[in-house]
Parts: sequence; structure tokens; C-alpha cells
Amino acid sequence: MDENKEVHTQFFDAYTRALLDRDATAIADHYAVPALIEFPGQRILVTDAGQTEQFFAQAFGQYEGVTEIDADVAVVASIGHSIWADVTWRYRGGAPDERNMYQLVQIDDGWKIAVLTPLTLDEG
Repeated sequence: MDENKEVHTQFFDAYTRALLDRDATAIADHYAVPALIEFPGQRILVTDAGQTEQFFAQAFGQYEGVTEIDADVAVVASIGHSIWADVTWRYRGGAPDERNMYQLVQIDDGWKIAVLTPLTLDEG
């Protein structure tokens, strides 16, 4: 896990900036192609970066009042080519908080999200 010690911090800092900037292209650049989104009752196979870009461009309305985001990132497992990160997103400005499990994979042009699974938000 030591070789990947700072990857998750750098990755999610950049991802958070892209979310705050409402930059759908930069957000999509954080996802591998193909990628898998495992929503409850719905599995989405992402086969083109444009799918991710379009999804986030359409979702920005639900984050309209958000001016700050706190991302609590806990790496639950890591191996040379993959990092599993449990991330709780705390939005300041009106959007409901979220929690997701991300599997990051190392590919030729860096680390990307290969699998995203929404989790139950701990209210502790």
C-alpha cells in the first residue's frame, strides 16, 4: 500500500475541484473506459467517456447551491494496480451527502475510477 500512499489524496482532491468547478469534461477524465456503475437495481456499463460527461452535465442542477465539498476518503484495500476507497461526500450548500465505494485502477494515463458503488451513508 505504501507505493500508492498519496494517490487517493491527489486523485480525490482533483476530482473534488472538478466537481466544484462543474467541469463535466474534467470529471469524465477521472473515469476509466469501460467503467461500471453499480446503482441499486441498476447496473450501468460506461463504454464511452461522453456518457460520463453527459451524466454529470445533467446532474449539476442537484448541486446548484454547493460551494464547498468535504471528501472523507478511507482506503480499505490497495494493491499495485488497484485502490478501493470508501468516500463520504459532505456538501455545503444544499445537496444531500453521499457515500460511494470507488475502485481506482492504474492505466497508461494514470489512475481512473473503474467501478463506483453507492453505499449507505453513515449518520454517525
